Amino acid sequence: MRLAKITPVRWFSLVALAAAAPAVTPPPSGLGSLVRAYRETPSAARRAAVEAYAAAHARETSGSLARLALGVGDYEQKNYAAAIAELKPLPAKLPQIADYVAYYLGAARVESDDFEGVGADLAAAHRTEPSSQFAGRAWLLEAQALQPGDAAQATRLLRDHYSELPQPAGDVTLADAYLAAGDLPRAADFYQRVYYEYVSGDAATRAAAGLAMLKQTMAAAYPPPLPQQMLRRAGRLLDAREYRDARTEYQDLLNQLTGPDRDLARVRIGVADYMSGRTNTACPYLRGLDLPPSEADAERLYYQMECARKMMDDDAMLALVLRLGQMYRQSPWRLKALVSAANRFLLDNRPADYIPLYKQVYQDFPQDPSAPTAHWKVAFQAYLAEQADAANLVREHLRQYPGHATAPAALYFLARGEETANDSASARAYYARLDAAFPNTYYAMLARKRLEFPELQKPQSALEAEKFLATLALPRTNPVRVEPINATTVRIERSRLLRTAGLSDLADAELRFGARNGGQPVLLAMEIAATADASYLGLRAMKSLAGDYLNLPIGGAPRRFWELLFPLPYRTELIASARAQELDPYLLAGLIRQESEFNPDALSRKNAFGLTQVQPSTGRIYARRAGVLRFTNRSLFQPSTNLKIGATIFQSMLGQHGGSLEQTLAAYNAGPNRAAEWIMWRTYREPAEFVESIPYTETRDYVQAVLRNADIYRRLYQ
Repeated sequence: MRLAKITPVRWFSLVALAAAAPAVTPPPSGLGSLVRAYRETPSAARRAAVEAYAAAHARETSGSLARLALGVGDYEQKNYAAAIAELKPLPAKLPQIADYVAYYLGAARVESDDFEGVGADLAAAHRTEPSSQFAGRAWLLEAQALQPGDAAQATRLLRDHYSELPQPAGDVTLADAYLAAGDLPRAADFYQRVYYEYVSGDAATRAAAGLAMLKQTMAAAYPPPLPQQMLRRAGRLLDAREYRDARTEYQDLLNQLTGPDRDLARVRIGVADYMSGRTNTACPYLRGLDLPPSEADAERLYYQMECARKMMDDDAMLALVLRLGQMYRQSPWRLKALVSAANRFLLDNRPADYIPLYKQVYQDFPQDPSAPTAHWKVAFQAYLAEQADAANLVREHLRQYPGHATAPAALYFLARGEETANDSASARAYYARLDAAFPNTYYAMLARKRLEFPELQKPQSALEAEKFLATLALPRTNPVRVEPINATTVRIERSRLLRTAGLSDLADAELRFGARNGGQPVLLAMEIAATADASYLGLRAMKSLAGDYLNLPIGGAPRRFWELLFPLPYRTELIASARAQELDPYLLAGLIRQESEFNPDALSRKNAFGLTQVQPSTGRIYARRAGVLRFTNRSLFQPSTNLKIGATIFQSMLGQHGGSLEQTLAAYNAGPNRAAEWIMWRTYREPAEFVESIPYTETRDYVQAVLRNADIYRRLYQ
């Protein structure tokens, strides 16, 4: 047997591979395309094509990879005997990915009830270095193989390796083993752990069936679940938005619970009704409950407050917030009530009402994640109102929350305040630090523009500003390490073998597992992205694994890193559509990245289609103006058509908003009526004040993200 030579991965080879990959990868040729076609739509002819490839390359590594792909395909199609026949000869032929062979071979044998020697077959899944993503699952298979002949040994095996087991499959398999060993109480314990913690999935279904059988078998000896377990299951149903089932569970618990647990179940019945939209039932029910002081009562008062909020009864809402403060000052339900009521007034632009509430949030709950946002609402409103203490509040915000997402805005408006006070030296110091600490943010983009002003380029000292900045623990992002460590190199080599075999899903899983287990997430993300079938898939991989790239200078990572994060597919059509409407192509690219991530088939929950997320009714109105003579809903999935129509819509909206990008983007995201309301709230001295005043977090972040994207695209591609 002759193994193909595997070249060790070096950074330059990784970059070269990435650079060579086009933005939209064409369909692969060779073994990979044959296997993918076979797995996607199995047929005798497609299987024969893979078999012919394997036979023609029998002496090569690629032939063994073809056999691996056939075995995986057989397993997926539940043809276990064929899978075993294909996989059995492969461990010695594919030593680098022997754990993959071992796992699918062991799984096929367990499914075939062919248990003899399964442990030996699975050994490779436990010997790999770096660790295999199949290690925990392999213990489950080995236990399943042991269970029919030696259930006690199966339970010992699972307990010995309990920390490695994937959950909830580990607990339900252990329960099965205890059941087979005749240890019914322990079987019940582990089935209950799964049943009361997980409300969906195969393990939950198996646990429910196991408990039903044990209740009948054990009768009075059946160990009742703990009240906390029963409440947790009902709570899980509530979290999963299974409101009717949650309500039923809470109702059934009333006769089984006492004291605070019963009070909580009573409250949650009303909560389930409220969450399902049955406010006419929930609100009077909650109001009528008479509970002793407890967290259950605090929760009841919170939902009463939400009822008042929904009915726009501000007096009742505030009275309930006050009552929570008097009775349950440190309760998380009071915190939720404060934030909810403050946000209610924020949406109506009533600072006199929301400022006191936000102050209570950060004063009484300083460690809660909501405290920084609440503090910033207070500080920014002081800035807008030109209060005497505004600068001190903004500085206080930066001292207390230097790593929060609001820090770039705080630095920017602190600098703007210094400009207003004619202290250009301090303003320059703040802008420079903003650009250095948060280089790829909306506010850093604005800071760089301000620094171009002649009055800010004069050499001046700003001792007080520099002294203040020196006290701030602003975040620092380390440059991307360009030389891969051994664990990363091995992961990439293994993934490339799997990808050659047409097993791209397994290749990506290998890299993601490596990113969580000792590898270098950025380099592994780049490998996934560079080999993705489409740029939007690569972009998603980069977003999930590349870390805090917004605080990373452009020079802190290779250019290909940024190109994968900010791809530019359909470049020719995009530029043509933008220029036809006299738009900046990079602005259009920035919008598309935020709207669809360049997925031409994107379809939103609001029925918006394609790259620029156009709703069919709107697209039909603008199609002819965009030069699209034959319009159908499906045509919005065609990149060229979508780009033409999307650019036309955006240019029209831009004209309606006097050329203001910020206002146009707010309208594009939240709708023209909401944006028009926000525009009328006050006379803004600059666009950034409007952006920071947008009360919807989603829209505020969206506007900043599109403009930030456009700036990065401009710096990368201009």
